[in-house]
Amino acid sequence: MEERLSEHFSLKEFCLSQTAVRHGINNVPNELTIAKMKALAVNVLEPARNILGRPIRVSSGFRCIKVNRLIGGADSSQHTKGEAGDLTCDDNAELFSIIYHNFEFDQLIWEFGDDSEPAWVHVSFREGKNRKEVLRAVRRLVTSQRKF
Repeated sequence: MEERLSEHFSLKEFCLSQTAVRHGINNVPNELTIAKMKALAVNVLEPARNILGRPIRVSSGFRCIKVNRLIGGADSSQHTKGEAGDLTCDDNAELFSIIYHNFEFDQLIWEFGDDSEPAWVHVSFREGKNRKEVLRAVRRLVTSQRKF
């Protein structure tokens, strides 16, 4: 039987990484990291799903240092510690609002998208040490000064 982090979230889905698969990397967390993933699932993800009343998909959960480096992430990323997840559902703005208004979290990030809906929602949770930091990630258009 598959190990569960909570009723609706599995360890397998939280560790699934196409980057790891493509590069043959074993993206498996240790027991301490799994405990942190369970804390995130139990304290934020599962209750948010219950309020939303619909499935939430983990698009990126745990990433070992090697995988995180390959995608350009910082070694200090909470994804590498099992404390963060990138989430999507049928209404990412509603999911963001539910988490913001109802739960303790360390960081909550409106990731890209537009003013009406993020492309995904990043949330992190640390047992007893949450900053309640709310951020927005935006893409910047870089233009060349070169004349064509």
